[in-house]
Amino acid sequence: MRGAIAGDSAAYQSFLVAVAPYLRATARRQFMRLSWAGGDPEDIVQEVLLAIHLKRHTWDQQRAIGPWIAAITRNKAIDMLRRRGRQTEIPIEDVIEQLPAEPASGAEEARDVDRMLATLNPRQRDIIRSVSVNGASIREVADRLEMSEGAVRVALHRALKALAARYRSDAR
Repeated sequence: MRGAIAGDSAAYQSFLVAVAPYLRATARRQFMRLSWAGGDPEDIVQEVLLAIHLKRHTWDQQRAIGPWIAAITRNKAIDMLRRRGRQTEIPIEDVIEQLPAEPASGAEEARDVDRMLATLNPRQRDIIRSVSVNGASIREVADRLEMSEGAVRVALHRALKALAARYRSDAR
């Protein structure tokens, strides 16, 4: 790094090649320590390499470079966690068969459901109504609509996502 700061591009290239495996290992440890699945440690590696490049002039050459790099890596991991949140994501396909359909309880709820479903295209509306409202299985809906079960799951997931976005925007 000292050579890189002095303008030696070959030394800088060697430094980056040498530090990348360390960064990958550190990023993986950060992911495991923070119990964070759903991200790619390589994203942190790339952010750290960019930060090193942009901030290399701030490194105190009288000090060891390892702690400086470790601090950058830790901070980039924390930044990524903040941006993405610490939510556990489970694909709807993994649990859809176990979710019970909620019975309609009242005319007002039925109107709300109809109003929200009206914002979807007819196929999405049919899939949501069949699976989520009437309690039909994915297989039954797939057979009736002559679709694959995977296609029904994807359409269901997209429709639920659209409804959730609409609901959040209406709640504001």
